[in-house]
Amino acid sequence: MTFNPDLLPPPALEPGTLRVVPLGGLGEVGRNMHVLEIDGRLLIIDCGVLFPEDHQPGVDLILPDFGYIEDRLDDVEAIVLTHGHEDHIGAVPYLLRMRRDIPILGSQLTLAFIEAKLKEHRITPVTLAVKEGQREVLGKFDLEFVAVNHSIPDALAVFVRTPAGTVLNTGDFKMDQLPLDGRITDLRAFARMGAEGVDLFMVDSTNAEVPGFTTSEVEIGPVLDRQFAQATGRIVVASFASHVHRVQQVIDAAQAHGRKVAFVGRSMVRNMGIAADMGFLRVPDGILVDPKKADDMPGHQVVYMSTGSQGEPMAALSRMATGDHKVTVGEGDLVILASSLIPGNENAVYRVINGLMRLGATVVHQGSARVHVSGHASAGELLYCYNILRPRNVMPIHGEVRHLLANGNLAIKTGVPHERVMFAENGTVVDLKDGVATVVGAVEVHNVYVDGSSVGEITDTELKDRRILAEEGFVTIIAVVDSTNGRVVSGPEVHARGLAEDDSVFDAILPDIKRAIEDAAKGGSTDTHQLQQVARRVLGRFVGTKLRRRPMIIPVVVEA
Repeated sequence: MTFNPDLLPPPALEPGTLRVVPLGGLGEVGRNMHVLEIDGRLLIIDCGVLFPEDHQPGVDLILPDFGYIEDRLDDVEAIVLTHGHEDHIGAVPYLLRMRRDIPILGSQLTLAFIEAKLKEHRITPVTLAVKEGQREVLGKFDLEFVAVNHSIPDALAVFVRTPAGTVLNTGDFKMDQLPLDGRITDLRAFARMGAEGVDLFMVDSTNAEVPGFTTSEVEIGPVLDRQFAQATGRIVVASFASHVHRVQQVIDAAQAHGRKVAFVGRSMVRNMGIAADMGFLRVPDGILVDPKKADDMPGHQVVYMSTGSQGEPMAALSRMATGDHKVTVGEGDLVILASSLIPGNENAVYRVINGLMRLGATVVHQGSARVHVSGHASAGELLYCYNILRPRNVMPIHGEVRHLLANGNLAIKTGVPHERVMFAENGTVVDLKDGVATVVGAVEVHNVYVDGSSVGEITDTELKDRRILAEEGFVTIIAVVDSTNGRVVSGPEVHARGLAEDDSVFDAILPDIKRAIEDAAKGGSTDTHQLQQVARRVLGRFVGTKLRRRPMIIPVVVEA
């Protein structure tokens, strides 16, 4: 099966049929959200955010499009969260603004992270902590939770039993056989569910293109140990603010080499405090130090554990690279980027690396040393899952198109019929009935941008305007027209910003603009908006042919 961009709206859902609608996470790495529906009741699995790329200036976050369910929030049984990463929980506060009492189910650590986030939004959620092996019945949905290994502790897959069939959603997972916390992906539970019958397998696709097996977390420790042993100045390690396993390894390496650890970044301080309080992070007595105190310590005695591994402009590491942070980085210091590159963030990350190296620091990243391993199953692990589960239908999730296709092709190799592999995108509607999954249509979904305090008010058209302003500059035309005879009585004046040329370059076109406005007025165009468009066209042609530029042109024609 291939992607179909021309799907029509789906038909009404038949009684006893399960409908699955992904609202995010397909065709992208982030904002994971899936809606399951049967007999008028809804279950949401994950509700995350996507972080903006360079071509989305000014955007803070990108949310799933809640439009599909906003008129049916009273039908939602619960939100199930598979783990505590931002791309799976970050949009929950925005959904709960619409209905605050939607129950949230998740593991203890996941709920602790989301509760801390919701506290900042002044929302007190209704939560139910679950753990592996636990079953909960919510209306038509019978949920069983399965332990899976990921780059954050306490991650869960969810097996959903319904009258229409069964669904296994892995969330993000891998099959690390030597995890730091000893908690492995429960393949025995997978086998039991496979024997019962998995009608739809919704499976993480992020590493489907990577052959073999994902490297074990334990291999990171010795690499960090060698890097710490060689360092003579300050050490800054950047990672995701929720990557508890990586922070644990940094703490262990710091202790072994007589260094103190200072957490930098509000989310890092918050999340690691929660993880330590709940026993997921082992913190030896006396090893943590306040960043202000660390600033006065000799460089060889301190490690900063920082946010900003993806080059986020306002994160701590990016500000260090520009010299705009209280933690200064310079000659003899070591910076370790202990995370993978999220697709789309490459330019931002390399910009930070270059900035740090310009200051004299040595920068170590995944491309130069094994300071990070992925949290996602590679092709070999996915093949094992397909052979253990023998699912009737498969929907690859969590990944760009290339990841989804690679994952689906793995399923086909293990014997899943190609017509039973749902290559879906955000908004694709899949119905499950009598053990058969079918694409029945698509619902309209858009990017929902968070820009400061505004949510959903910025459109793609406005982002295009921002890009034009950033890349091409803008030009204004001002003219005053006599309302009685249409003659230009003042101007036109042209002023440019963001263009290399002086305003005098426009002197040659001013008579043409004036003539075009007056001719249009004589021809019956008395509306100022029409006259503005005339001026825009004349100036646009001039700028395009003479200056080889396409700036934003803002014409202003007023009547006197």
